[in-house]
Amino acid sequence: MNDGTVTLPWLVIRQDDNGNRYSVGRYATRAEAQKIADSLDSRGHKQLYWVQRVDQNGRGGESAFD
Repeated sequence: MNDGTVTLPWLVIRQDDNGNRYSVGRYATRAEAQKIADSLDSRGHKQLYWVQRVDQNGRGGESAFD
């Protein structure tokens, strides 16, 4: 079904050194999301970044580490 909305199923998540997690952004492709996560990770801070696919209900699913 195509209702004209853009699907952004790939989420970049950041976890800080206190264990708090934040959504950085949503992306159309895994490659695009991974590029952002890699770019942020290369800055050398203590934060951890990863890519995760979310379903249509907004729940997390597959991660980049699966």
